[in-house]
Amino acid sequence: MPRTYTLAELDAAAALLRAGGVLAYPTEAVYGLGCDPHDRAAFERIFALKQRPATQGVLLIAADFAQVERYIDFAKVPGAVLDQVRASWPGPHTWIFPRSAEVPAWVAGAHSGIALRVTAHEPAAALCRAFGGALVSTSANPHGQPPARDAATVARYFGAALEGLLDAPLGGQATPTTIRDALSGAIIRA
Repeated sequence: MPRTYTLAELDAAAALLRAGGVLAYPTEAVYGLGCDPHDRAAFERIFALKQRPATQGVLLIAADFAQVERYIDFAKVPGAVLDQVRASWPGPHTWIFPRSAEVPAWVAGAHSGIALRVTAHEPAAALCRAFGGALVSTSANPHGQPPARDAATVARYFGAALEGLLDAPLGGQATPTTIRDALSGAIIRA
């Protein structure tokens, strides 16, 4: 069994992340697996847990715009586009931006952009605040299995191979967030 944290133990969960650990945590619709996006070893453990190729890339989730702005190449984003995206945040909207040099190559995988979300889901936002930055967010499930919607399923999927689990409520959405290209508006995942 992974070490389980409650919302009252967010500082300890964030310390696990800062120490290079992988943590499952609730998002708007499903549990996600997260780590420090700048810790390559932790990132590679997520893909080993998921049994998924790392070329697929992941999104980053954050508590506020300040936590994601370093990852955006603002020279390639028109002001009107940025205004539209910022008006949708915090909320269940994931946007793909041209990525800055701050995005570790392993986070983007084979993609030229970076998918970012400023969440309104308080447990996930509180975790990002406690951690002090954006976190990797990819569904908590082995490749080909349905995403976990409760802590028991996360524990069953990964057992002791997962270092930590934040046991808190999901956000109540029926499906994972829509992913759109910020520049074109095209829906990448409905």
